[in-house]
Amino acid sequence: MTSSDLWDEETAAAYDDASAQMFAPDVLDPAVSFLAGLAGDGPALEFAIGTGRVAVPLAARGVPVSGIELSQPMVDQLRRRASARELPVAVGDMATTVVPGRFALVYVVWNSISNLRTQDEQVECFRNAARHLSPGGRFVVELWVPGIRRFPPGQAAVPFAVSDRHVGFDTFDMVTQQGTSHHYRRLDDGSARYAASNFRYIWPAECDLMARLAGLALERRVADWSGAPFTSDSESHVSVWRKPLDASDQD
Repeated sequence: MTSSDLWDEETAAAYDDASAQMFAPDVLDPAVSFLAGLAGDGPALEFAIGTGRVAVPLAARGVPVSGIELSQPMVDQLRRRASARELPVAVGDMATTVVPGRFALVYVVWNSISNLRTQDEQVECFRNAARHLSPGGRFVVELWVPGIRRFPPGQAAVPFAVSDRHVGFDTFDMVTQQGTSHHYRRLDDGSARYAASNFRYIWPAECDLMARLAGLALERRVADWSGAPFTSDSESHVSVWRKPLDASDQD
């Protein structure tokens, strides 16, 4: 077990509704197209597969997809979309869990690698990705860039969502790179619900070092799934690291 928060049944049941904006075609379709292009004719493995938001439409494109997921309740929600035969999932953490086979593509989306809350675990996640890749295969991470530049002196939090239904903000520890996302949601009966999730943020250059330790080389970094250039002002990145073609295909 890693230091990741564990999504329980209540959270898993509400996850898709709470994340509805991430299912919008203008958000999801570019991600699926990007990943399908990298997978080509080969199989793909998703770390932190969750309820199958990306994996199910990617499989519908003809890509054989497998997954690793820490939370059994999240897998139970995924099973409403795809059977175990259609989309096999191993319950375990993405830093150490090993599944059979080698993959043309391993990927982790929507900041989920930050659920691993120590640097050591994040390093092991990159190594686990490399372990599952065929020579020439690629590891893709979608990750936000921490909004620390927006902190004025004395400020303790950065808002990331403000609407009549949802207010969210992040708090950061600059020393340990630990953070917490705080969510306040207005329910239909007018009451409010609070939830929080914990993470460790990772800088892009730190990701590159983790990849190098795993024997992977940066191939491409863009600001989003549509391929916008990554700049010093980008608030997110999609990064692609590749396993060398002459790498050993052994554990």
